[in-house]
Amino acid sequence: MDLGLKGKKAILVGANGGIGRVVAKTLAGEGCAVAICGRSQGKVDIVASELAAAGVPHYTEALDVTDAEAVPAFVEKAAGELGGCDIFISFTSINPGEDTDAAWETVLKTDILPMRRGIAAAKPYLIASDDGSIVCMSSTGAVEEFMGVQPYNALKAAVINYSAALSQSLAAEGIRANCITPGPVWTDDGPWPQIKEAAPEFFDSIVAQIPAGRMTTGEELAKAIVFTASPACKAMTGTNIVIDGAFTKRVQF
Repeated sequence: MDLGLKGKKAILVGANGGIGRVVAKTLAGEGCAVAICGRSQGKVDIVASELAAAGVPHYTEALDVTDAEAVPAFVEKAAGELGGCDIFISFTSINPGEDTDAAWETVLKTDILPMRRGIAAAKPYLIASDDGSIVCMSSTGAVEEFMGVQPYNALKAAVINYSAALSQSLAAEGIRANCITPGPVWTDDGPWPQIKEAAPEFFDSIVAQIPAGRMTTGEELAKAIVFTASPACKAMTGTNIVIDGAFTKRVQF
């Protein structure tokens, strides 16, 4: 299937590792120009070399997403370098694992606000595109109880609502907005390899709860994200897609 991504331009925030890095590589493999940013210059440079090897136009930058001006400035630079923006996705994520004011502020500043600011900055370019597409990233922690009371789960639930509202408000301007809600995802540079080494019993308990018997791979998830973002999925907007190997036990109607 031709996803219609050749020559399109994607701007990805927080994509210097984990799921975002795999999505960047998958988009590049489809001929899409890609811009990514992340906190670590070393990790950004690795993704830059991978995009260069794919032979697509690209722009990369190391920055602090908690700086209110950083993400909008990156989007402006990236759109200028690539010649526009057809796809916007923010992958920034942090889970302090506690229910405190500081933890709520941390998730807001690191996860939620960079997404909102990036979407606002990308909106004029998405309107100008014939295939404007936003993908918001949530978590299965948002759709059922997971590891107690914590702001990460609550605010990831807010992302699902925000994405749905975006789909309604932006449809008339030709922009689609969908949400991806992953369960545990294995990438070599993601959190789960570290958890497996540091807390093997906890890791095994999570895998035991997945009927598929294994975690979703970054490549499997990236293909779903890229399809959702692509012109091949033109009719779909306002959708929340749970990808978790049946990890969550709720029934979705």
